[in-house]
Amino acid sequence: ASTIEEAQHMFWKQADFGYVKERTDEVKTHCRPKAMGDSSLECSRYLQYCRAKNLYIDLRSPERTHDRFNEDFFQKGQIGGHCNLDVRAFLAEGQRKSPLQSWFAELQMYTELNARPTEDGSCDVVIDKPTYFMKFDAGVNMYHHFCDFVNLYITQHVHNSFSTDVNIVMWDTSSYGYGDLFSETWMAFTDYEIMHLKSYDSKRVCFKEAVFALLPRMRYGLFYNTPLISGCHGTGLFRAFSQHVLHRLNVTQDGPKDGKIRVTILARSTAYRNILNQNELASALKTLLLFDVQIVNYKYKELDFTKQLKITHNSDIFIGMHGAGLTHLLFLPDWAVIFELYNCEDEHCYLDLARLRGVHYMTWQRKDKVFPQDQGHHPTLGKHPKFTNYSFDVEEFVRLVLLAADRVSQHSKWPFRRKQRDEF
Repeated sequence: ASTIEEAQHMFWKQADFGYVKERTDEVKTHCRPKAMGDSSLECSRYLQYCRAKNLYIDLRSPERTHDRFNEDFFQKGQIGGHCNLDVRAFLAEGQRKSPLQSWFAELQMYTELNARPTEDGSCDVVIDKPTYFMKFDAGVNMYHHFCDFVNLYITQHVHNSFSTDVNIVMWDTSSYGYGDLFSETWMAFTDYEIMHLKSYDSKRVCFKEAVFALLPRMRYGLFYNTPLISGCHGTGLFRAFSQHVLHRLNVTQDGPKDGKIRVTILARSTAYRNILNQNELASALKTLLLFDVQIVNYKYKELDFTKQLKITHNSDIFIGMHGAGLTHLLFLPDWAVIFELYNCEDEHCYLDLARLRGVHYMTWQRKDKVFPQDQGHHPTLGKHPKFTNYSFDVEEFVRLVLLAADRVSQHSKWPFRRKQRDEF
C-alpha cells in the first residue's frame, strides 16, 4: 500500500467487515432449482462456505474410520438435491481441497437427483430446523477452537441470520468423540446441544436448510496465520465478535475503578513456559497502591469458561506467557493492555490477534533481564524457547506494567482519563 488510505482499505478487506463482504459477494449458484420447492446449492469461492436447500444425505452405511475428515466419505448419489447442477463449474472449485480449508471433499459427490427427496419417500428423517455443519479444529486449545467460533460468527453475517434456534452438527467421519474445553461458548450460537454427524447414521436425512460454515484454517482466512498489513490496528469485526459472545453469555463489566488498575496474571499448569517467580512479580506490583493484582489459573475443571471470561473482561492489564490462554485478549475491554510477558520468539501470533481485536499489545524487550531455566528441550527439534520456564527481572517488570497502566489511563474509553502523569 502506498498511502494510509490504501493500507486501511487493505486491512478492512483482510480482516474486517470487508472480508465478510468479499465472501458474500463470491457466493454463486452451483445447483439451480428447477421449480419452487426444489433443492439448491450456493457456495463462495473454493466451496469455503455453502448453503443448501432441501439437501439429501444418505448415511445408511457410512464407512467410519479413525480419520475425522475422510475425503471419500460419499459415493455418487449419497449426497445431492433435485436441481440443475453445473458440474464443470462446480468441480473447478477444488483448488483448495483440504480438511479445514474447504468443503470440496464433502460436496464433490453432490448429485443431481431425479426427484424431490422430500416428496418421493427418500427421506427417513426430515430436519426442518436450519442446520450448520462445521469441521472443528482442536477443542482443547483456545487459540485454535476460537478460529471455529470466529468463523461461525462470520458465517452468520454471510448467511444474514443470528438466530440461536438452529442445529450445529459437527462434521466428523470418524466414530470418535470430541474434547471441548470451551463448550459453554456454543450458547452464544445455539439453544441446543452440539450434534455429531454420526447421530444420523443408518438413515437417509433431508435438511430443509443447511449451511456449511467457513473453516478455521483457510488460506487467507481468519484468524489462523492471517497475513496482516503492517501499521493497522483494530477491526469492527473482532470487536463485534467479542461483544456478541459476551452479551449472549451474559458476561458483564463491573468496572473500571477510579484510581485503580486491575491486573490479572495468568498462571500456567503445563510443563513449560511457567513464570518461575510469578509470586515475586505480583508482590512487587502489590506494593503500589495503583494496582489491584490477582494471579489466576484457568483450569477448565476448576473454573467454568464463563467465569474465566468474567475475570478477563474485568481486567485492565492482562499478563501471561506465550500460549493459547492469551486468546482471552479477545474479551478484554477496549481500554485494556495485553502484556505477553515473553513471546518465546513467536513474535506475531498474539501481536496480530491483539491488532485484530484492537487492544494495545506489549511484550518483554530486554533479553538481558529475562532468565530461562535452560535452553529448552523440544521432543524432536532439540533446544527451543517454548520448551522451558522463565524468571524475570522484578524492576524491569514493574517498569513495563507502569507503562501499560499509563496506556490504560490515557485510552479514550477510560472513564477516568486525565493528563499524563510526570512520574511515568
